[in-house]
Amino acid sequence: MSTRRDFMKHLTLAAGLGAVTSLGLGVGAPRARAALAGNWYMPDEHAAQERMILAFAASTAIWRDWATPVNDCIALLARTIAQYQPVTVLCRANQLSQARQKCGTRNITFLTMPLDDVWVRDYGGCFVVDGQGGSGLVDFNFNGWGNKQAHARDTLVADTLSYELDASYIASPLVGEGGGIEVDGHGTAIITESCWVNGNRNPGMSRAQIEAELKANLGLRKIIWLPGIKGKDITDAHVDFYARFVRPGVVIANLDNDPQSYDHAVTRTHLQILQNATDADGRRLEVHTLPPPLKLRNNVYTRNNPDFAPGYINYLPINGAVIAPQFGDAAADKYCKDLLAKLYPGRSVVQVNIDPIAAGGGGIHCVSKHMPRV
Repeated sequence: MSTRRDFMKHLTLAAGLGAVTSLGLGVGAPRARAALAGNWYMPDEHAAQERMILAFAASTAIWRDWATPVNDCIALLARTIAQYQPVTVLCRANQLSQARQKCGTRNITFLTMPLDDVWVRDYGGCFVVDGQGGSGLVDFNFNGWGNKQAHARDTLVADTLSYELDASYIASPLVGEGGGIEVDGHGTAIITESCWVNGNRNPGMSRAQIEAELKANLGLRKIIWLPGIKGKDITDAHVDFYARFVRPGVVIANLDNDPQSYDHAVTRTHLQILQNATDADGRRLEVHTLPPPLKLRNNVYTRNNPDFAPGYINYLPINGAVIAPQFGDAAADKYCKDLLAKLYPGRSVVQVNIDPIAAGGGGIHCVSKHMPRV
């Protein structure tokens, strides 16, 4: 169990301008041992959400000339999501004015804190609920995807959020990321071995040990393990680029149809596993496939960029809508929109050009963190 750092809450401004809270590096929320917190469970994203969290935090140190376009893209997502539900934007104190100007303040609040980068899905922990009105946040000790990137500030964010959003802080003994976990909210998870059973996160731990901890941390009864693939992207193959639960028993799987892609064989292996899998209640999964585009816009983000991540599978369900990427391949974009409209009836499917974010190897789901409604 890690120790709590000192906390100082500096200021709160009027909600009429978009509420702003400035936070130090540590906080004081109630603590719990995840291994003993058997009443907590992680709900699925198809359930009602309290808010969405984004980080207006791209820096030139990491993104170079793309920092401003990435933050502009974060702001576009904030404005889009805010049409459906509250949004909280994290930003550095010296970028608050810029964040407020670009994101707007309609249905948006701001939290200032030290940050390294935009990938709040990964470093912001995983929200859990207890079914009795309680909210918790499991901190998986973000270490920059195996010490591949600067993360000293981002690793503190889950702790900070737990205080500000009044969630019990739950310290997991595991190292991992939110993008590496996909759940159905009823006891089943899909996870890749490549990012969890990996010496750069959890050295010396077996799959069985990691599975036991994840079950205890997130209220799971069954984990469906996909192999993933190590070393091809910075995340070592997060599951949110391979398989997503629509609802219990229904999954969308990535199926890469580019024979030159390293994901071509991997996604076929994953599909076979999913088609033969059952969930925690013994139900055979209904699996739909969602291929990436085969054509991309020709621009500075896609041109000669092996890190560009054109995955529709990294979509984001929210209250009343599904926010999905749009990559400029008319047929593939339409297939994505039609499939999501079919599988999420009653929700609008809104597609957004996210090329600057995809240029860094991620997507809409990667830069967002949902807080479940309790």
